[in-house]
Amino acid sequence: MKTPEFFKDIPSITLRDPLAEVLGAAENGLITYTYEDVVKLAGHSCPTVAGAYLMVMKGLQSLYGVETPLRGAIKVHLKGKMGEGVVGVISNVASMITGATDISGFHGLAGKFDRRNLLSYEADIAGEIALERVDTQNKVILSYDPSFVAPDPRMGPLLSQIASGSTDKELRVLFATLWQDRVKRILIDSREDDRLIQCHLC
Repeated sequence: MKTPEFFKDIPSITLRDPLAEVLGAAENGLITYTYEDVVKLAGHSCPTVAGAYLMVMKGLQSLYGVETPLRGAIKVHLKGKMGEGVVGVISNVASMITGATDISGFHGLAGKFDRRNLLSYEADIAGEIALERVDTQNKVILSYDPSFVAPDPRMGPLLSQIASGSTDKELRVLFATLWQDRVKRILIDSREDDRLIQCHLC
């Protein structure tokens, strides 16, 4: 799988998963996720996937500081409804990284490591997503606004041509390049811009 070069410059997220340690899936239970991993999950790289990744990354940093986050012990609360807009994309990314699921996840082992009921929708929060530590109940609420990272003005007309069935290779390559350029500007150039991710610890 050949991906854009800038993927390599995006920080990874490392968590400790006690279940993975018990079952010998990862030494010391340490699992590292990259942006490329969530792109594989989603099947594409876009501002929404980028925002979901950054919200989880910054949320975990806020909740755990220098500690290694504990996968499977983090609740994910989403403001939107299941199936609404991009809520599913955000929830899938958050679920992959944190291990949180609704009722469809792992039932546990000998009464431990149950991953169910850690992910919920229609949460009463002033943001798009909230992450909550099961052990301390500390919660961080996050919002994402990439509107100041404007798309190239050529993208709209190019997308219209592609949607109309154009098979022009140069046109398609240009569109893909411009699309990923915006994703890069979000993930690399604007990652530390306070306008991009709003993070409030409760």
